[in-house]
Amino acid sequence: MSTENAEQGESPRLAATALAAMGVVFGDIGTSPLYTMKEVFGGHHPLPIDTDTVLGILSLVFWALTITVSLKYVLFIMRADNKGEGGIMALTALALRTANASPRILWALSALGIFGAALFYGDAVITPAMSVLSAVEGLEVVTPLLKPYVLPVTVGILVVLFAFQRHGTAAVAALFGPLMMFWFATLGALGLWNVIEHPSVLVAINPWYALVFIFDHQGMAFLALGSVVLAITGGEALYADMGHFGRRSIKWAWFACVFPLLYLNYLGQGALLLADPTAISSPFFRLVPHPVLLIPLVVLATMATVIASQAVISGAFSLTSQAMQLGYCPRIQIKFTSLHEKGQIYVPNINWLLLLAVIAVVLGFRSSSNLAAAYGIAVTLTMMIDTILAFVVVHALWNWSWPRAVLFLVFFVVVDFAFFSANVIKILDGGWFPLVLGLAVFLLLSTWKLGRRLLSERLQQDSMPLDAFLASIATGGPQRVDGTSVFLTASPDGVPRAMLHNLYHNKVLHQRVVLLHVDTEDVPHIPDDERVRVEALSGGFHRVYVRYGFSDESNLPRALELCAEQGLPFEMMETSFFLGRETVVRLPLTQRSRMARWRQVLFTWMFRNAESVTAYFRIPPNRVVELGSQVEL
Repeated sequence: MSTENAEQGESPRLAATALAAMGVVFGDIGTSPLYTMKEVFGGHHPLPIDTDTVLGILSLVFWALTITVSLKYVLFIMRADNKGEGGIMALTALALRTANASPRILWALSALGIFGAALFYGDAVITPAMSVLSAVEGLEVVTPLLKPYVLPVTVGILVVLFAFQRHGTAAVAALFGPLMMFWFATLGALGLWNVIEHPSVLVAINPWYALVFIFDHQGMAFLALGSVVLAITGGEALYADMGHFGRRSIKWAWFACVFPLLYLNYLGQGALLLADPTAISSPFFRLVPHPVLLIPLVVLATMATVIASQAVISGAFSLTSQAMQLGYCPRIQIKFTSLHEKGQIYVPNINWLLLLAVIAVVLGFRSSSNLAAAYGIAVTLTMMIDTILAFVVVHALWNWSWPRAVLFLVFFVVVDFAFFSANVIKILDGGWFPLVLGLAVFLLLSTWKLGRRLLSERLQQDSMPLDAFLASIATGGPQRVDGTSVFLTASPDGVPRAMLHNLYHNKVLHQRVVLLHVDTEDVPHIPDDERVRVEALSGGFHRVYVRYGFSDESNLPRALELCAEQGLPFEMMETSFFLGRETVVRLPLTQRSRMARWRQVLFTWMFRNAESVTAYFRIPPNRVVELGSQVEL
């Protein structure tokens, strides 16, 4: 096939993927025009509406989108993919591959990544509340009589949205792309209509207006940055969703459609404010040329915000699944909602916790303007963490020279820090909420990781070397019975505690014994031909290694089917799985523990409420034998 024909065949696929990406990737950033300009000129720190200020703000918005979204994420950080996957967990995994790094540096990088991931849950709570509430507030523009219904309608929409999650998004995902395409077209059309009335705002693309505003009104500009950052919230989603759509599709959708139409709407709002400063009460909905279009615009905006919320909720599910696979989160029930797309999952516990938190936020803050104070600080802090981790990647893995890597770091960190510091002053006004939520999640994730490591070390201390065990039974071991027994083991070189307990109580072994070791790699997916490795041992013993990526489904029966190609077939009805079920017991107060007392209490609670190994690995319950023991930690 010629190059020309190949390009002709690739173009429709690229266009289709770019259209689909609009329904997921750009939902958050695409709904920012609903509240950004309103917050800048009518929020907690309102700016005066005059030509210099409006042009300065429009210039700041343009260059924030250009530097942070276009340059940083689309052109730089999206190149740092982990086997095609993006997001802060994938970036952390890449940074942790740093050669010759000290354990302290690796711990710091890991902590940064975990904290950044924890902050995402704060975003997953605030984004649905902020987006849907700002859209429904358009009812007040239709008529003030509808104001009492804004909160009830918002809560109702959110309840329906979260209740629908258990059905999955496959049925409606095909509508997301065209709907968001129509949304962006509407943004551009409304903006263009008002720019034509006041075309002088087009000069705001010139960075000179931003610089003049910053240097002539330093205090005012600093406060303004805390609201301008609302225009780039959702920028990190471009990187997080890269694995679903690919870098090229997201890049082309951003530059060819989303960015120009999005900014055109900001220009239109600026033109409207210069023509009619009283429109600051709701500059987005006042863009419509005729009042009869208000209700359709409110409906369209609500649909767009629901799609934006869906994207961040799905992101929270995916992040939870990845955290489980990487050992930062206890086992939680996961349901797969699509037979074809493994990335479409539903996590019931996370879903209902998010719903409760979102409703509490809506009822607590009561307006999008109040919520804007809480929105931004978690996003800017996450973006700064992304920059630091990306600096490690470009220097250690891409072999950039120190001057080049430092230039990368300084340029983007200065921008990130400017936005973050401007949001720090909003902590008392509501910015504390995502920080407290992120810190709480961070403590949960870090406590689980530490507790699992200490528990594994404790179990290994009590284990018996496998070589010595095999030698002992070769000279005359216990009675052997028909069938296959599978023992999960954290250490492939040691004897599983469940096997020792089985021998102690039942005094028998099966004719075929499989020691199964599961390992999760720091890559998103492991292909089936690399999933398992079988090693034959003496005395009817086999050692099986199973590898998963952090985005793979942990299905052990399916993995064991692959062992037949390596000479170890399994008949599930003749196979018994022996699992150790440890009960964590805290050490007495008189004994010193390697965990703080509060962490011991927290880890014990998480350990007791984790999903069973049987359900997590999809093992048939009627083939499982559990043997319990107590472990002091």
